[in-house]
Amino acid sequence: MPATLSVAVAVLGAGPVGATFACLLAEAGVPTAVIDRAALPPMELPEFDGRAYAIARTSRDVLAEAGVWARLGSNPCPITRIRVSDGRPGERASPLTLTFDAPEAEVDAFGWMVEARHLRIALNAHLPRIPGLAVFAPARATLLQRDATGVGLRLDDGTTITAQLLVAAEGRESATRAAAGIPVTRWDYGQDAMVCAVRHDRPHEHVAIEHFLPAGPFAILPLPGEGGDRRTSAVVWTERRAEAERIWRLDPPRFARELRRRFGDHWGAVTPVGLRWRYPLGALLAHRYTDTRLALVGDAAHGIHPIAGQGLNLGFRDVGALGRLVIDAVRAGRDPGARDLLAAYQAERRPANLLMLAATDALDRLFSTDFAPLRLIRDLGLAAVDRMPGLKRVFMRTAMGFSPLGALRAA
Repeated sequence: MPATLSVAVAVLGAGPVGATFACLLAEAGVPTAVIDRAALPPMELPEFDGRAYAIARTSRDVLAEAGVWARLGSNPCPITRIRVSDGRPGERASPLTLTFDAPEAEVDAFGWMVEARHLRIALNAHLPRIPGLAVFAPARATLLQRDATGVGLRLDDGTTITAQLLVAAEGRESATRAAAGIPVTRWDYGQDAMVCAVRHDRPHEHVAIEHFLPAGPFAILPLPGEGGDRRTSAVVWTERRAEAERIWRLDPPRFARELRRRFGDHWGAVTPVGLRWRYPLGALLAHRYTDTRLALVGDAAHGIHPIAGQGLNLGFRDVGALGRLVIDAVRAGRDPGARDLLAAYQAERRPANLLMLAATDALDRLFSTDFAPLRLIRDLGLAAVDRMPGLKRVFMRTAMGFSPLGALRAA
């Protein structure tokens, strides 16, 4: 006879955001099920594949509360300095730069770089060990019911799951969002991001570099390296799509030459390591984050330009906000899928995410151009911010994962 499971919350999608949300709820004693169409990725990958996440301080706190951060051990690499510069490929950066140091913000680090494989290993190790958390992957879920009385799902093995709240964490192409009739606005930046990692001669000393080039930002982000030698960095390289296509087709030696032209002499000679990846860049905004007994989190609700490294962090902030509301409701004996709870979640997260989307869009438009007057204005602006402690604190708090508006108030 097929099994029947009753939980408070059912989560669709076991990527970093959905899996962390399920762990957060279950750690707090909220009965939870997480379902994903794909099997969880392998615990151990044969080699470093070049992908990594920038985890802001606020996201670290969410991962810690979910019990995931402790499983990362010594793998996270702290970012203690951020250096922003402007220039063209192959030329020296403008002397008018902007530098943020963690001690200025009275913290030990703005954030941490975590290899994608290490976060997945930590999630996979934690998910099956939390009491009250049921994991179904691979499994396909059919929605039987979603109305004022509750949510009903049937899995392809016949298992029936009832819940009070359904959370969609399926990514930008969320089928659950589409089925709920929630409209989205999208736009394409006409850029691609190429992601890889490099080994370099000199240690990075935990410095992250954002070098603005006419085609888009070129970010260099510190990784622990072999044996913790700090001689490995992740690269997020943005180019206009046609140029990205040309570079992508180059053989490894010529690709390495193009990369070195943009990398500059920050850490000495560099050599690409691991695999390389390419992603089209666009933005997405769901017109609302909720429906009857339904909440959207992460990329199902929003997508932004990676220029500030905040995309995944916005998803973790969704997790923290919705998780707090659901946990408080369950502990108080209230309905975690109630309309007022979902309204509170949307009121907290949608304006903050919209503000970050607008900020990253404006930054990309300002810096992804070689128009001389604009370049002069932005270089002078970088130098001015470097000399204005209050405004500098706004940018530092934003880098740590606080919303731009909240950072402005705190400053």
